[in-house]
Amino acid sequence: MAELQFFTGTMDSGKSTLALQTNHNHAARGRAGRIFTAHDRAGEATLSSRLGLTHEAVEVGPDFDFWTYVVRELTQGGRVDYLVCDEAQFYSTAQVDQLAKVVDELQVDVFAFGILTDFRSLLFPGSARLVELADRTHVLQVEALCWCGKRATHNARTENGAMVVEGDQVVVGDTAGAEADPDVVVAYEVLCRQHHRRRLTAARARAVSLAPEPLPFG
Repeated sequence: MAELQFFTGTMDSGKSTLALQTNHNHAARGRAGRIFTAHDRAGEATLSSRLGLTHEAVEVGPDFDFWTYVVRELTQGGRVDYLVCDEAQFYSTAQVDQLAKVVDELQVDVFAFGILTDFRSLLFPGSARLVELADRTHVLQVEALCWCGKRATHNARTENGAMVVEGDQVVVGDTAGAEADPDVVVAYEVLCRQHHRRRLTAARARAVSLAPEPLPFG
């Protein structure tokens, strides 16, 4: 029986690496798959890992339809045994519903990879729908670490080094921010809950530690 599986973790937890490994393992056993991604850091139609591995992929835009894509591939004589879907947090709820339909009606395995929450600690709609529909949800065991050494549980966005908690939900790396304002550099960082609440990024922590001691009074 085909399954819809969702693999999740913070940034730096190895999701894209696992997506590439999953594709390799299934392809090595003679299965035919397709790889999908959205807003990858390496650019359009590319699945990339922070370890430097890349693979050509199908870009999932707002109007992309997984059901139509797979049915067309099959009716044209193609073989599709599984789908590897990276950056699944960016998929719409309708697209996740399409993935579930592909599993149930066409018996095609779907392996989806993505983060749960955005920089505001709010669930991505695509990830929320995957949690609701997935046959199995896996939390990755590779733990990303906050700058303090504790387990990182939250994704933070910074603009010119300062953490922000307002703005568009989807801003990829430093590209979208630069398009909106060339003077703004957008980056991401993983933090523990405590330091996310305090908006204390690694850069700010270093700045505080280097600040001169207050002068004594009295």
